[in-house]
Amino acid sequence: MLQDALSDFAAPLAPTESLREQIENQLSARIVAGEIPPGHVLTVPRLATDFGVSATPVREAMLNLTRRGFLNPIRNRGFAVTEVSQDELNELCEVRMLLEAPPMRRIAGTLDDGVVAELRALADRIVEAGRAGLFAEFLAADTAFHLRVLAQAGNRTLLDVVRELRQQTRLVGLAHLVETDALVPTALEHAQLVDLLVAGDGEGAEALMRRHIGHVGGVWSGRDER
Repeated sequence: MLQDALSDFAAPLAPTESLREQIENQLSARIVAGEIPPGHVLTVPRLATDFGVSATPVREAMLNLTRRGFLNPIRNRGFAVTEVSQDELNELCEVRMLLEAPPMRRIAGTLDDGVVAELRALADRIVEAGRAGLFAEFLAADTAFHLRVLAQAGNRTLLDVVRELRQQTRLVGLAHLVETDALVPTALEHAQLVDLLVAGDGEGAEALMRRHIGHVGGVWSGRDER
């Protein structure tokens, strides 16, 4: 049963983040990736045992995930993983394309060497984590990459809106893609985007960003994009 296997992904907690943050990040990554499916019920006592911590940081993490829309509390039972419909995913994709793709034309050819080096390192980390099936690391590096790129547009409000939209996204096909090695080609698109931006190809960068975001409602969610 999945509940019996939860300890398999309860990775050691590091002192650099609060316990609540680490637990929340690990759980949200596995919910997003589909390792913990919609409808599954998580309980504070069991997770506290799996993570080797007290109930307090686990409960705080679960309540925050509830506020973010990942969980629904069930009286006297625990927290059930919520589901995001295909229509909701399609709407998220559409909004993200409208917000994230057009700025690629404006920032193409403007990135300094420091930003380029940072983006290439993140792009490499995304591929490595994807190959290893390390979903928390994959999603963290992916989020950092996209927000770093978008930050070059110089619009903090845009950045905040996109950050919030990403927190609502589910990519329930990631776990299956790792098993079939199909995640790597889409992960490599990050490096391709950097190449286009460095070359000053704004049109190409915008087109790639649209295609890349389209995976959210496609292969990353277990659906055939054809």
